[in-house]
Amino acid sequence: MLPGIVNDAKFWRLLVRFDEDLAAEVQALGCPHCDGSLHSARYPRKPRGVARTLLGEAYERRLSFCCAREGCRRRTTPASVRFLGRRVYLCALVVLVSALSQGLTVTRRAQLCRRLGLSERTLRRWRQWWGEVFPATRWWQVARGQFVPAIDPAQLPGALLERFGVGEHEARLLDVLAFLAPLSIAGEQAR
Repeated sequence: MLPGIVNDAKFWRLLVRFDEDLAAEVQALGCPHCDGSLHSARYPRKPRGVARTLLGEAYERRLSFCCAREGCRRRTTPASVRFLGRRVYLCALVVLVSALSQGLTVTRRAQLCRRLGLSERTLRRWRQWWGEVFPATRWWQVARGQFVPAIDPAQLPGALLERFGVGEHEARLLDVLAFLAPLSIAGEQAR
């Protein structure tokens, strides 16, 4: 599943369209602080793990807005299915690689890391985040109620991929990314 998605430019373009739809919804609502209009204020990103030629220029910027009203000018960043907060690796890779690394031998895990230009230390941090930090967030404390039977935090994120959808791997991943999108906004990860 991983090589297919990593090398699929169509998949990465699809995620751009999802993010554009999420951004359009946020922009249409206006500034949440003063009801002013929102203007584009994209900021640079340098995602890792996938060839830039596959991603295209859309991945060089995170969609974001700035209030046009003088005196407010506050930034509003919509949720994203492409980016998971400030992480430099794309959300799809954080989910897939973390799930795939569960149960791998040391050799296979090292091969996976080499293939993506990912350090084993980074992978350990991701696994720790899924096992300790993510389950402790207020967001997950509320969201986990959607799953019966309950998801064992030690099985994250693989358990999410299993629970979402009954379709192909790509469809399941898209559902998980949409589910996790609120975590892409600053502050949501700490809640």
